[in-house]
Amino acid sequence: MDRPPLRRSRGFTLIELLVAIVVMSMLALLSWRSLDGMTRTQTLTQQRADDLLRMQAAMGQWATDLDALIDTGEVNPLDFNGQVLRMTRRDSAETGLDSRGIRVVAWARLTGVALAGLPIISSSSSASGQWVRWQSGPLLRRDELARAWQRAAEWGRGALPSQTGNPGTDSAIALLGIDNWRLFYHRGETWGNPQSSTGNEEPVGGVETTPASSGMPNGVRLELVLGTGEGLHGNLVRDWVRPTLEAGR
Repeated sequence: MDRPPLRRSRGFTLIELLVAIVVMSMLALLSWRSLDGMTRTQTLTQQRADDLLRMQAAMGQWATDLDALIDTGEVNPLDFNGQVLRMTRRDSAETGLDSRGIRVVAWARLTGVALAGLPIISSSSSASGQWVRWQSGPLLRRDELARAWQRAAEWGRGALPSQTGNPGTDSAIALLGIDNWRLFYHRGETWGNPQSSTGNEEPVGGVETTPASSGMPNGVRLELVLGTGEGLHGNLVRDWVRPTLEAGR
């Protein structure tokens, strides 16, 4: 019986192998770019989420401080000199039955050396400054209040803790990277400069209301210019309304 002729098996040519290698290389490159893009997107999304949480925490602390304002009769409960905002507030650990005293709190925008040694929780490296919160320890005596009030003013001007006579109970933390900030008080019927006397006139007609020197406006408007670049940026406006407004004020 005659056997059929054997067919010679044909392999891949060098050109076919080169074409296959090029195709696989292109597929690998496209896959790497896709994975890299997904990783970058995930990182950016996480950074934005962290920045948003930090901003919300800062705004929450701001509102909490204003809600806890207390008038001691010794100093203005709310005082802004164009650089630092000082206030007197109830201690956060105060309960209906127990209080460790009051605290002096200050907010300011600091830059450079004034930030040395401070914990900074903002990731914005492009901002020209940091929005920083300072607070004293609990205060029970009038002389303690006067000294803490003075330390807050010195700190707001950029003095380091070692230069303010800090007794070791004061603390400060940088909360948000900002380029600028402004405050407006609502007095009478309009928003105005906190250092202006507009809206602070004595009442007419013998109606007794909150004294003009009390420094307690009806509301406080905060405007922040967030640091440009990566993360959150732009202008942020937050209004606070005093919860104990008198009728007609």
